[in-house]
Amino acid sequence: CNHFFAADRFSNTFTMVKYTELGLVNTKELFAKAVKGGYAIPAYNFNNMEQIQAIVQACCEKGKESPVILQVSKGARDYANQTLLQYMAKGAVEYAKELTGGRGIPIALHLDHGDSFELCVSCIQSGFSSVMIDGSGWSWEKNIEVTKKVADYAHSHEPYVTVEGELGVLAGVEDEVSHEVGHYTKPEEVHDFVQKTGVDSLAISIGTSHGAYKFKPGQVAAIRMDILRECEKRLPGFPIVLHGASSVPKEIVDQINKYGGKLDDAIGISEDQLREAARSAVCKINIDSDSRLAMTGAIREVLTKNPKEFDPRKYLGPARNAMKAVYLHKNIEVLGSAGHAYD
Repeated sequence: CNHFFAADRFSNTFTMVKYTELGLVNTKELFAKAVKGGYAIPAYNFNNMEQIQAIVQACCEKGKESPVILQVSKGARDYANQTLLQYMAKGAVEYAKELTGGRGIPIALHLDHGDSFELCVSCIQSGFSSVMIDGSGWSWEKNIEVTKKVADYAHSHEPYVTVEGELGVLAGVEDEVSHEVGHYTKPEEVHDFVQKTGVDSLAISIGTSHGAYKFKPGQVAAIRMDILRECEKRLPGFPIVLHGASSVPKEIVDQINKYGGKLDDAIGISEDQLREAARSAVCKINIDSDSRLAMTGAIREVLTKNPKEFDPRKYLGPARNAMKAVYLHKNIEVLGSAGHAYD
């Protein structure tokens, strides 16, 4: 019986697909190895072909192969179409095999910032191997109730789907997720939350934020490592996740501004602090803005220097190369995941 998720041309209904049929893995074993090995799994958001090409190429670099989590937000799913995204994920698995002589790399497909039980179920039924239910903006009681409901459903699914929850609110804007003011995770709550919900990993708020404007000029660009350490003490060996962890490289921001952009005062997270976090129980670090910036900088430069250019390959090709360079740098120099695909 073929469970592959495909649109029925007559009834507009869908058949369910198992993520294993797409060649994907969940994050449980990936995180266990990352915690033990003192590195973090990269979680890169994608919307289109060039992004997924760049991610897979970087993570299949010879001798530096890395496991990877392909992340899709609700907005990205709406933008790219759920059926196309599914085939892109399967394509990523097959492309990785092509680049590694048939061996492939571990790839998970994850819903980033799911905002309802129904959305999480829809993603699970369409082949996602991992989902996040973000109830951080809800009351404590509702966050536990809905997160547990998602975890119970995902864990009863065959095959097992992993679930990420969140405590604490990140400021900033990312797709449909927007909070003007963030608040830190309270370490005294984390153990109780994990016990009551059954999540497989927990996103915490320690000063990272969404978007390219994480800190104001003159503000100390630092995250609260003390909160991270306290959460680790209360959840020994449990997978911790950092959102909003782009470093917003100055050279890329300068490139964008040089070629007509206006990204004044864009400041990100120190890569030194991210390295320190990756060596702890933080086993998943989300990066989105840095690749968006790299893509934008490359496109702006090509079109500014060649205003008559209208072949998308001529500017999307350099954009893809720029994103690959960012991903490869993160895997090797920041997250420490390079070389761990076959642990």
